[in-house]
Parts: sequence; C-alpha cells; structure tokens
Amino acid sequence: MNFSSSQASGRRSLRTRAAAIGVTVCLGATLAACGSSDGGSSSSGDKVGVSLILKTLTNPYFVSMQKDAKAQAAKDNVSLTVAAGQSDGDTQTQITAVDNAISRGDKGILITTNGDAVNAALTRAKQAGLFVIALDTALNPASTADITYATDNEQAGRLNGQYAAAALNGKPAVIAMLDLFNNQVVSVDIDRDHGFLEGMGIDPGSKTENAKEAKTGKYTGGKGGTYTVACHQPTQGAIDGGRTAMENCLSANPDINVVYAINEPAGEGAYNALKAAGKEKNAAIYAIDGSCSGLKNVTSGKFATDAVQYPGKMAALGVSSIAKLARGGSKPSVTNGKSFYDTGTALVADKSLGGLSVQSPSQAASACWGS
Repeated sequence: MNFSSSQASGRRSLRTRAAAIGVTVCLGATLAACGSSDGGSSSSGDKVGVSLILKTLTNPYFVSMQKDAKAQAAKDNVSLTVAAGQSDGDTQTQITAVDNAISRGDKGILITTNGDAVNAALTRAKQAGLFVIALDTALNPASTADITYATDNEQAGRLNGQYAAAALNGKPAVIAMLDLFNNQVVSVDIDRDHGFLEGMGIDPGSKTENAKEAKTGKYTGGKGGTYTVACHQPTQGAIDGGRTAMENCLSANPDINVVYAINEPAGEGAYNALKAAGKEKNAAIYAIDGSCSGLKNVTSGKFATDAVQYPGKMAALGVSSIAKLARGGSKPSVTNGKSFYDTGTALVADKSLGGLSVQSPSQAASACWGS
C-alpha cells in the first residue's frame, strides 16, 4: 500500500517522503513516442495509449509499478506514458498528466492519486472516453474511477492479527497500535487497523474510526486471553514517525509485547525505539508491505510477520486490462463479493502457527519489490 497524507489516499505512501522529480516519460525503445498520433488507436495491430500516473518516482513501491507496467506494455503493444508528482501530495502535476492523456487520445489511465483535487480531471477523462483504474487505494469517492486494483487491506491486517493471537498462546496481550494518522480518516488506515484487531478477536468498536475498541478485555483469537491496548499513535507511515510513536507507547506502558505497524517503515521505527529501550526481544512487530527489505526483517527477527502486497501486479494488470478493452474486450470486473479487484496478499513468517498458511521469506522473495 502506498500512502498519501491526503484524505483520499492514505496507504501506502507510508513510505519514503523524499521529493521526486515530476516527469512524463515514454518507456522502452519499442514503445511509441510521447504524444504519438496513434496513442489512441484501438485496432489490434496498433499501439494503445495508456498513462500511468504515480504519486512519486522515488518510492520503491511506485518504482515497482513503473517497472512491471513497462514490461506489460511491451507485451501488449501499448504506448505507455509515465508521470509522477514532484512529491507525495502534489496533485497539480497529476492533473496536468491527466489532461495530457486526454489530449493525446489515450485509451486509459492508471493512477495512484495524490489527493481529491485530481478527481475533477479524472471525471473529464472518463467523459472523454478514457477508462480510469485506481491502483493501490480507492479514490474518494471510489466511483471516480471505473475500477480499483488493490490489496485487501483489512485481510492483510487480519492475517497479522491471527498470527499475533496464535503466537501469544493464551498469554496477556499488551498492544501498541501504530496507525497512519490521528487527525484524518483514510480507508487504508482504518482497514488495516481494524483487520488486525479482528484477527486477534477484538471488536474494533466502529466501522469508520480507529481507537474505538474497548481498551481492555479478552481477545478470542488463538487460545484466547486478556488484552490491554496501550496506545494508538500516528506514524505518517514513516520510520521517524514509527520511532516517535513507539517511544510514546512505551512511556504509556513499558510492558508492550505486541506491536501493530501500519507499514514497514513504521515497523522499522518501532524496532529502533524498542532496541534503544532494550526491549526489542520483548515485543513482536507485525508489519504490512512485502518489500524485499521487509522480508529480510522477518528473516532477521525484527518483524514477526509481514503481510505482503503486489504493486507491480496491480500496474501490469491495469495495462493489460485497458489494452484488451481498447481492442474490443470486456471491461474488467471486481472480485466476487468485493468492491474492487483484489490483487492478493499473503502472510510471511519464519514458521506457521495455529494452522495459519504462511510463506517463508525465501518463498515470498520471488514476488517482493524494491531492493
């Protein structure tokens, strides 16, 4: 998931906040030049114009999307144009990229939006006949896009919570909840937080807000036991934010033994704080992302688990879907029983507990992203 600081798109970019150069590039020697007059052609022998519009081009999560989209474009005879914001939250560059896609006559747009301000431009694109696919996080409202390709974030959190409950083996749980924000509501933040609690067998207490669960009680996952929620702290999905959040949580309760982290950077920061306090062996960290470096943290023991997601798969499927649609194929449909197309998740751990299905870090490495 990648998260944005905007209301509309929280996941994921929980990650690097470094500034990226806003750029529009045509990819691959076999792809048509930017602005090519045949970008919108739909005949089977001609290239189909598709725009991939990302939050930034420095975050490894989005670099993975770019890489796999480029590879799929070469297979599908697609003229792919890639654009990105200068930084996370830069909506103006994305709006310009949408308008450029319309002017070029592209057949579709794939976007990881930087905020609701892009919605009007995407509506113009749909009115002009472009098919719009949101990647990673649903737009606000979701109907702004024709379909969303994303991870089931609630399920990712749930897998971590189930494992945490099994690992406790009936022992009392003292839980730190390291969320994305505490001053705005973002779907990925809610879904992952609530999924983790549900996996442990704790009622989140609300369908739309975090931190509404009973702060003490019994968890019913695994063998069951008593729990205390020591804290809910915002991390902004960053390493520094994770460390500060964990420090605050330890000040509130030094006996924390379960740490839910909204993403890998928040988990990294939490580990740093625990290590500085000499408590890194006392608390298990449950993260979400699936980067190659995150899997190494499972191998090393920094993370107990990592619920993985597949950003490259989202982008590749998006390219393929628009190419097929432009050549007379049917529109893509959502996963049965869900409001989006689920690109999958899996739990990575060094061993299975409680009968849960897990992948080893080495097994998951074949689909990880980043370095």
